[in-house]
Amino acid sequence: MITLRLPDAELDGDLVIPDDPAGMVLFAHGSGSSRHSPRNRAVAEGLNAAGIGTLLLDLLTEREEQIDRVTAELRFDIELLTMRLIGAVDALADGLESAPHTAGLRIGLFGASTGAAAALAAAAARPDVGAVVSRGGRPDLAGPSLPRVRAPVLLIVGGADPEVLRLNEQARERLEDAELHVVPGATHLFEEPGALEEVTAQAADWFNRHLDHGA
Repeated sequence: MITLRLPDAELDGDLVIPDDPAGMVLFAHGSGSSRHSPRNRAVAEGLNAAGIGTLLLDLLTEREEQIDRVTAELRFDIELLTMRLIGAVDALADGLESAPHTAGLRIGLFGASTGAAAALAAAAARPDVGAVVSRGGRPDLAGPSLPRVRAPVLLIVGGADPEVLRLNEQARERLEDAELHVVPGATHLFEEPGALEEVTAQAADWFNRHLDHGA
């Protein structure tokens, strides 16, 4: 575990860097989730196996998570989540205290649910972000940031998640460089057999194509 010290918070994270990584992917969790999300951890393990470094980061402090469990308000505070994510992107780009060699690696963002909106807004604010993947995301919550995203974006949505699919189809039209991948029969949490494995395979391919050694 590492602790990322930002101006307004100290955030806990789990960092894994394979040998000669293709890049670093920072995870943005959403909807009351955290770095302990079993789905995002499964995706991160798959990315590690594909030679990609990962940082699973809690975007809320422990105290904020306690408040959010009661009010559910901070998980929809896209501005707060985005600023935390931007701080983490800058820290990776500068080189972490515990892993200074992250300074030489291209950065990607993986966002789930409301975290996808923060990932897209952060990518709009930091053009050096090399790629974005959204899993069951709410890109509509990124609002005016969408047309300013220059990174290639992969939107992954379950075929049995019709409202989120509609929102992602609309968001794709507002993004400069985006593809939509629909996982047939999958619902919002991708709990169906093979669904999360398909998400992982698609994400690994996307990041390896767009991050690998500055490709």
